[in-house]
Amino acid sequence: MALAKTQGETAGEDQTDDLIHSLLDMGEAMIGSGAEIYRAEDTLRRIAAAYGAVKCEVFIITSSIVLTLELPGKRPRTQTRRIRRAVENDFTKLENLNELSREVCANPIPTRELEEKTASLVSTRARRRFLLLGYVLGALAFTFFFGGSLSDALTAGLVGVFIFWMMVYVGPFCMNGVVSEFVASFFSGLIIVLLCRAFPFLNMSHIMIGDIMVLIPGVAFTNSLRDVLLGDTLSGIVRFVEALLLAVVLTVGFLAAILLVGRISA
Repeated sequence: MALAKTQGETAGEDQTDDLIHSLLDMGEAMIGSGAEIYRAEDTLRRIAAAYGAVKCEVFIITSSIVLTLELPGKRPRTQTRRIRRAVENDFTKLENLNELSREVCANPIPTRELEEKTASLVSTRARRRFLLLGYVLGALAFTFFFGGSLSDALTAGLVGVFIFWMMVYVGPFCMNGVVSEFVASFFSGLIIVLLCRAFPFLNMSHIMIGDIMVLIPGVAFTNSLRDVLLGDTLSGIVRFVEALLLAVVLTVGFLAAILLVGRISA
């Protein structure tokens, strides 16, 4: 009797652990794709309820997920996961994850299958040609928006290609997003300043602001304010500080490029 009871408890714990692992995978994938904290927490609660959970408590900040789950007749289990993946702001991936969560809530599938589908969505990458097009069009559009000429916009688009290359191919070798942001902004600033020195008809401020808008963490700022307004004050403040730090580093990178070229010229 005691042995049978122990085996039953072990099987129940394994079932709970499998579901928790699937939920943590989903939460990490959503946060890594740029989801709001509230949306990620609500999604995990809904999925847990669809699998029959009696209680599910979720606490998420940008770098960590803490989840407590209780299934009927089972003891509550708690697991924590450290999120080390950089936020990509991939809304196509986020939409696919949301669609998967809605399907699972309507018709629960085995947890192993849920893990596999989540991993499959996480492994997908945005097509680089579309990402490149976004960098170029963003730089062009913002340069025009802030009063730049056609030549300024074309130059900003050219620098946008360089920024794309830095973020996609050089960024992974940097220790974190702050370093990659500084490196991209500094060398982009150098190119802009040198081009404006070589071609005096170019307006450096218009070109620079167009490329700054491509790098500035606007989505992170917006999500941080949304988190605060929805009551996730701690998560919102953490995300706001991260976005503010990236914005400061971005400014320092471009400013350092201007000062360096000016000092060398002097």
